[in-house]
This record gives sequence, structure tokens and C-alpha cells, in this order.
Amino acid sequence: MADVAREAGVSGQTVSRVVNGRLNVDQATRQRVLDAMRTVGYRPNSAARALRYGQFRSIGVIMGVVSTFGNSRTLDAITSAAVAKGYSITLMPVTRPTPGEVMGAFSRLDEQAVDGVVILIEEHELDQSEVEVPDGLPVVVISNPRSGYPMVDTDQAQGAELATTHLLELGHRTVWHLSGPPHSYAAERREQSWRATLRRHDRQAPPVVVGDWSAESGYVQGMKLCADAAVTAVFAANDQMALGLLRALHELARLVPAEVSVVGFDDMAEAAHFWPPLTTVRQSFAEVGRRAVDALLAEIESGERHVVSVKLPTTLVHRSSTAPPP
Repeated sequence: MADVAREAGVSGQTVSRVVNGRLNVDQATRQRVLDAMRTVGYRPNSAARALRYGQFRSIGVIMGVVSTFGNSRTLDAITSAAVAKGYSITLMPVTRPTPGEVMGAFSRLDEQAVDGVVILIEEHELDQSEVEVPDGLPVVVISNPRSGYPMVDTDQAQGAELATTHLLELGHRTVWHLSGPPHSYAAERREQSWRATLRRHDRQAPPVVVGDWSAESGYVQGMKLCADAAVTAVFAANDQMALGLLRALHELARLVPAEVSVVGFDDMAEAAHFWPPLTTVRQSFAEVGRRAVDALLAEIESGERHVVSVKLPTTLVHRSSTAPPP
């Protein structure tokens, strides 16, 4: 750092401010210091800084399937929120979300020195055994309400209620449900809320058909479900399955929404460009990621864990895929 200070013609204190991301350095001086750092080949030693300041400025993320739409969008949001706060991200995917796999992920993150961990795993397998978190490590979970740690999630039940109520208010006698996989907390809460909403309106709940979040499963299950002429309204647990369902309806020559109405969940950007444009439940992945990072940083800075549950509201986006029954 002394070499950088001499090269840039500034004090060591100014170099320290730039290295630590302080804002009280004018832009021209900051650039001069950064140029000098490159000239002399200086890079901040994160381990030394951690020993001095007690923080690594790094957040670990343990997550299951990265390729699903919801997980990838949430990870994007966590990363953006962390970077905005001056933190880096260390991603630790687990192939099978068992307690043993998660414990292994914690061990690997502990070796890489993180200040806290966000867990983005919603599978029920984690209920089968207690996951032992390293002492003193701040943790926030997304979606898993049974973890015993601070939790941030979309209000899944509210979203399913909005979708089901919308279809009933259009005049449909009941609503069929294309659910997500049974090991998913989100799928479980959406299905439970769909059933509860039908009960409140004194309607019979038809048998559930189960997908795996993919458009392919929506198509396969849609071909079976919508061959029944009694089906006039379907709530799909996510937009990707709704897309496959729409294809099945087109191939079965059932008009949407004249004969069958479809509602999805997520409001992915492409939903507005399905044919017809999809009525869906909007959830804010960006807000979930931001609030999870805020909760984790609050725990890191205070050294105290407050087990709170934050549920973010959803909204119904009404497009052209829903209408009164024939």
C-alpha cells in the first residue's frame, strides 16, 4: 500500500479509503489510486483485511437446482443486492438437497471464509434431519418455512388465492390445478391455498395433476387433463407449465379462453407474449433477493439472530388467457 501511495502521490490513508470502498474520495483521486494499484501489481489481501476488520465481505449461497426459473431469478437478485452492498458471492450448489449435502456445502463455504449464508433450497428432504450450522454463522433462508432461521419468501398462499378467486369470479364452477412437484414448499403452499379457496366458495376440488415446473410436464399433463370437456379453468403453479398447457389446448382444438381459461404463476417476462398472453400471478424475485440480503447483513452487523418471517405480497396480472366459461 505504501508503494501505491508513492506511485499515486497520495497518503496511505487515501489508499486505504479506496481499497475499502469508502465514498469520501473524489473520483479523480480514486482513479489515480486504482491506476497505481495496477502499475505496482497490488491487490487487497482479503484474508488480512478480514483479520483486521472481522469481515470477509463475502456471502455464501447454498442452493438446489440452479436451472429452474425461480431459482435463477432469485440468485440474480441476491447477487445484484450483495454487489450493491460491496459483497461478493460464493455459490455452492447441491445436487441432492439432503442434510448431508447441505452440511458438506457449509463445510466448503467455511473453508472459503464467508460472513453469512443464504439458503435457497425448498425441498422437504431437509425436514428429515437437523442441519447443524457452524456456530456464529449468520443464516437466512428463502422459501423454507420450517428451517428455524430468518425466512424471506413470496406470499405463495395469497398468490394462489388470487388466481383461484379470479377464475371463480368469472363464473367457472370450479378450478382444476396443475401443481408443481410434491417435494416443493412453494408447490405445496399453492396447492393448499387453491383447495382452501375452493372450500370457502363451497366448490369441489377436482383431482390434482402434478408437473415438475417444466413446460414439457405442462404439455404432457395438459394433454391428459384437458381432453375432459368438463375442464373450463386451470390454475397452473408456474408460467412454464402454463406454456406447455396452452400448447396442449391448441393441439386438442380447445380455444383459450373461449372454452378453457388458464392462469399461471410468476409473471416471467415471456408470459405477456404467450398466445394468448397469459393471465398470471406476479411475484417479485428482485425484492425477495434484496430483502434476504438485507436481513443477512443486518444479522452480520449486529451479531444477533432474529427468527422472523417476511412474506412479500403478490398481484394478479390480468391478460387474455381468462374469460367467463362457455
